[in-house]
Amino acid sequence: MIARTTLAKIHVAKKQLSLDEDSYRAMLRSVGGVESSKDLTSEGAHKVLKHLERCGFTPKNAMHRRPRVATGRAPQIRKIEALLADAGRPWEYLNGMVKRICKVDAIEFCDGEMLGKLIAALQADARRREKR
Repeated sequence: MIARTTLAKIHVAKKQLSLDEDSYRAMLRSVGGVESSKDLTSEGAHKVLKHLERCGFTPKNAMHRRPRVATGRAPQIRKIEALLADAGRPWEYLNGMVKRICKVDAIEFCDGEMLGKLIAALQADARRREKR
């Protein structure tokens, strides 16, 4: 049995690619060797996901979304989001900064002081870009 998240990803791909039920079932039979996605093995699910990616499915990770933080830190997150947007950078860019500057794994673990450091670094980057 495969993980529910993998199964959900397959169904998101089905919707994103606008596969009708007959096409979806035919793909499951030919690629995964099963009639239903719930019968997939982990290897079969991997094959199906790779096939769907080759067909144009682009998985959207949680990293691409704005992080959920406490209400008190929301203004700082909005400022960070604005600085990233001005620079044309994705949230993944910030994830690297969080690990380097704050020494934590995710922005959700940052306190107000850490978020201030990230804002300062992004503002310094913006000033550098302006000089060019």
